[in-house]
Amino acid sequence: MESRKPEAQTLDLSPPLRSGWLERLFKLSLHGTTVKTELIAGLTTFITMAYIIFVNPNIMADAGIDHGAAFVATCIAAALGCLLMGLYANWPVGLAPGMGLNAFFTYTVVGTMGYNWETALGAVFISGVLFMILTLSRVREWLLNSIPVSLRFAMGAGVGLFLGLIGLKTAGIIVDSPATLIKLGSLREPGPLLAAVCFLMIAVLSYHRVFGAILISIIAVTLAGWGLGLVQYNGVMSTPPSLAPTWMAMDVAGVFNISMISVVLAFLFVHMFDTAGTLMGVAQRAGLVKADGKIENLSRALKADSASSVFGAMVGVPPVTSYVESAAGVAAGGRTGLTAVTVGVLFIAAMFFAPLAGMIPAYATAGALIYVAMLMMGGMAHIEWDEPTDSIPAIVTAIMMPLTFSVADGIALGFITYVVLKAGTGKHKEISVSLWVLCAIFIAKFIFL
Repeated sequence: MESRKPEAQTLDLSPPLRSGWLERLFKLSLHGTTVKTELIAGLTTFITMAYIIFVNPNIMADAGIDHGAAFVATCIAAALGCLLMGLYANWPVGLAPGMGLNAFFTYTVVGTMGYNWETALGAVFISGVLFMILTLSRVREWLLNSIPVSLRFAMGAGVGLFLGLIGLKTAGIIVDSPATLIKLGSLREPGPLLAAVCFLMIAVLSYHRVFGAILISIIAVTLAGWGLGLVQYNGVMSTPPSLAPTWMAMDVAGVFNISMISVVLAFLFVHMFDTAGTLMGVAQRAGLVKADGKIENLSRALKADSASSVFGAMVGVPPVTSYVESAAGVAAGGRTGLTAVTVGVLFIAAMFFAPLAGMIPAYATAGALIYVAMLMMGGMAHIEWDEPTDSIPAIVTAIMMPLTFSVADGIALGFITYVVLKAGTGKHKEISVSLWVLCAIFIAKFIFL
């Protein structure tokens, strides 16, 4: 009887299975990452952007929104955005209510223009729907390409200046003056002094690339305020406050007013260009750009971002957008949507820390606002300063946002200046059809409203 040789085992050259369904869902092996790496990256991203949990409710409260509801809405909107980005687009990007856009919501739409916060939420909802429509069609690409590059960068920088003004005003570092409009506040007062310390601390820690520099600085200044008797301890954890005051409270009908056109367009443009810039930058760092230059799942990422704003308006927050802080998680190794899902889960867990969030004083978050404002100014470096017909409209856009205390008015004046200068210097071919239309709308707004 002939003896049979044992059959050789088949060598499995396929990538090792990593946590079964997580591997299949997020394609971890394909992106050269592991569950552990993604979880660490998600924690890194969350810590770098967790300041929004404290900052956004304070800004929303100034618009008349219940602080507890604003806190829960911020956590829920951020969690939904992150989960959508992670599960649908498989991108390592965290989302939350946008800085600058929240200040525009409160201090311009509600504070200066006099609309109630429900109508402002309606404008956020409409702009989110328009963003979704543009994302689902080729109109988005046409609109993005038709807006001059100089004005795109100027809008981001202008929002930064506007945000910085809000932070300085909230901290009491600058105060109103009958003679000069604004002047330096008293730095002998604890509030302005602690806000300045918070800003400088963030800047120094960030320079040294300290993990969670903004969050560490906010907590440190809050503890200093507690030691000085300026902050009252209310505990750390509790049942999340009710979302009822803001849930589906948006007034969509109130948006159908000609004076709200510029508001909706401001939300739309700033959100759209901010999102595009953030996603492009993160995609490069995360290795999502293919050899042919196309970006993997970019369309899905844009859809996830735009849909998040619609959901955000429903729960009661300004436009939800992709955060540039996601680059910190990417630097820690995040490559897939598991990073974003981790961030989303952490935002859900954060809802149980409402007492801690309520302790954070305005001067602590003001320091963070001022620092973020400085970062947003970096876009001005990309403007063609040797071309006056580009640089002057950009300057007008950026400067007039804080000076008019309105992002919408700054955008309108910048667009009008661009069209007039290009037409007046024989460069009318550089003016797109969409710019002519927008210019006419903005001029009509200033004439009739």
